[in-house]
Amino acid sequence: MSRKKTRNKKFVFLLVSGVLVLAGYFFANFLNPCMDSKKESNRFSLIGSNYDYSNILVKRVVDGDTLKLENGEYVRLLGIDTPEMHESAKLHRDARRSGQGIDIIKQLGRQSYGFTRQMAEGKRVRLEFDKERYDRYNRILAYVYLPDGRFLNAMIVEEGYASLMTYPPNVKYADLFSRLYREARENKRGLWRQ
Repeated sequence: MSRKKTRNKKFVFLLVSGVLVLAGYFFANFLNPCMDSKKESNRFSLIGSNYDYSNILVKRVVDGDTLKLENGEYVRLLGIDTPEMHESAKLHRDARRSGQGIDIIKQLGRQSYGFTRQMAEGKRVRLEFDKERYDRYNRILAYVYLPDGRFLNAMIVEEGYASLMTYPPNVKYADLFSRLYREARENKRGLWRQ
């Protein structure tokens, strides 16, 4: 084989190898949905946008405890858990654990969703973080404040539309949520009217 053909093959090999290495790096750092949940950067940083989480739009409320932001990221509200309103493994686990029927849990989930949607959808909010920034699904874990300063997570519990779900180390407002939850149940607010 001539030297020129050997050199061309080496060049093509190095070029393809370089492209594969870059593609692997790009996937691992920007597109992989299983990113390390403790990683502070997010996959949207590729487009050069730094989002101001002190003033960001809630594009859509997904369910009673999950929001979708204008930048495409999802926020899981810390410290609370609202009933499921869609078919899922969690819906069936909750039904077995609580003894309630699936249809009743879905109905309660729609009530929680309606309250959260009324409070947050289409509004600019401020996010506050605790110890961990992301969950295993790469959703942002946050406490959310409405434009008028009201604390959304606490409001949902106070009005009786959520149970508690506190996992260390994210326990900043655990005592507040416990008190509000107890008061909502005692006063039969929201979901506890049943």
